[in-house]
Amino acid sequence: MTEYGRGPGSEPWHPTDPLYGDQGWEGQQQYHQQPHQATPYAQGGQAYQDPYAQQGYGTDPYAQQQHAQQQAAYQQQYPQQGYVDPQEAQPQAYGQGGWDQGAQGHQGYPEQGYDTPGHPAHAYDGNWETGQAAMAYNAPPADPYGGQQPDLYGTPEAYPPPQPPGRRQRPPQPEPAHPEPEPEPEPEELHPFFGGDDEDGYEDDEPASRRGRGGDDRDRERRGKERKRKGKNGMACLVVAAVIVGGVGGIGYFGYQFWQGQFGEAPDYAGGGSGEVQVEIPKGAFGNEIGNILKQAGVVKSVDAFVAAQKKNEKGNTIQAGAYTLKKEMSAESAVALMLDPASQANLIIPEGKRNAWVYEQLDTRLGLDPGSTKEIAVSKADSLGLPDWAKNHKNVKDPLEGFLFPASYPVAKGSKPEDALKKMVSRANQEYTKLDLEGRAKAHGLENAWELVTVASLVQAEGKTHDDFRKMAEVIYNRLQPDNTETNRKLQFDSALNYLKGQSEIKISENEANTNQDPYNTYTQVGLPPGPISNPGVEALAAMLDPTKDGWMYFVATDGMNKTEFAKTYAEFEKLKDKFNANTN
Repeated sequence: MTEYGRGPGSEPWHPTDPLYGDQGWEGQQQYHQQPHQATPYAQGGQAYQDPYAQQGYGTDPYAQQQHAQQQAAYQQQYPQQGYVDPQEAQPQAYGQGGWDQGAQGHQGYPEQGYDTPGHPAHAYDGNWETGQAAMAYNAPPADPYGGQQPDLYGTPEAYPPPQPPGRRQRPPQPEPAHPEPEPEPEPEELHPFFGGDDEDGYEDDEPASRRGRGGDDRDRERRGKERKRKGKNGMACLVVAAVIVGGVGGIGYFGYQFWQGQFGEAPDYAGGGSGEVQVEIPKGAFGNEIGNILKQAGVVKSVDAFVAAQKKNEKGNTIQAGAYTLKKEMSAESAVALMLDPASQANLIIPEGKRNAWVYEQLDTRLGLDPGSTKEIAVSKADSLGLPDWAKNHKNVKDPLEGFLFPASYPVAKGSKPEDALKKMVSRANQEYTKLDLEGRAKAHGLENAWELVTVASLVQAEGKTHDDFRKMAEVIYNRLQPDNTETNRKLQFDSALNYLKGQSEIKISENEANTNQDPYNTYTQVGLPPGPISNPGVEALAAMLDPTKDGWMYFVATDGMNKTEFAKTYAEFEKLKDKFNANTN
């Protein structure tokens, strides 16, 4: 304890102490009393001092009214701040002649109090902010005014006296400028799906005594608001229900699509289709790529259906690149079967040794062009079709693309342009020639450039029949081109070159024509190689050209006139082979 309270000991606190049990309303009011409500009594029941006079207000009613307004504002800002430490608020000395009563108080500590905002320090009154005089322990409260009850709240600005707990009320609140009627408790609201207004505009559960009597405006307004609120709730429920139904429907739709994609059959046409359509399948295309091309062309209904049919067919994976003539709206199974049938292939297959003239005719026919259209484009646009630089600007060349329409299979679909097909052929030739490094290997064979190597390969291709023939034929060419060749004096004397010149394929050439024609392509009268290739050599002819035999062959004759070619090293052996040929062809 502090020096203001009781000394050490086991005596209980005074019953009016806030920490002592249930003290009745005298002690409880100490907790509820605001700090600014502490009454400024003098020492133990002395005369009441005017707080306004202490603060310099005097008796000016306007100043007092202003101070009262400040106190009311503070009361609203700092509610329930009336608690004071009981050890500091009760400086009674217990056990020293009992509790001091009446006007004695705590004279040893005059003017003890506490400050609140807007209030001066008040003299401590010897009790727990009640204005009562100290009293002995367990004694009834003494009358601090000696039987006289002065009106301490005579001024209108003073606070009302404290009330017992049973009679306490909230302090009066200022009336608003436009008082609002106190809202009636809202009845339990029924969902618009299960209850609502009847046709007369009254609630279903509204008493009949109230119906038809008009009521006041507030009742009608309340019922109108309730009906609007229920209508809004009903609309909200409808919206929620619509969202739920839409969500369930969306989930069901996507679930069905997922199920169809995982377990259902892919969409497909039925039957063999009708009409005719050509499609082109690029090299290296997989099943899904082929299916996509067919779907875009209207052949099959879905890619998945085609892929499934391709897997089901034992030869489905052998579908080659190229052009195919198919039908529209075919079942996937029928499309796979037709693509495996050679009759459906719309590819242009160029055999080894074919001349460009034959290729041009095939393109004109397949594309529905006038005869000679493709040849004209080939000659006029040769430099823009992809020829390498070493294949350009050669003298006396009949066809600048000869030897560059590489033997292979090319898709040629209706509606395409001839230059598109020619570009693919030239591109394929460039790829093959680049692999063989013709430019780097020309000197090793006594030739000037890659162009001459291709020319040699075209001669080998035109004269030979088998792989062995190709190698021996290549050696014959290289031997006859040697400067020291006295057998033919560096003349090749090939019938195939003269046939190319004349656009024919005759096995019998008249000696008079062969010996008199001075065209650069006539190897009977001209030394060395012709101006350019005379056909389109294939892979075997190219390989043989780069790897000829070294047996000394100088002559050869097709003794049966067709497929059998025999070789000789001397002119005498060659004469015997000529006789054999004449015997077989007469």
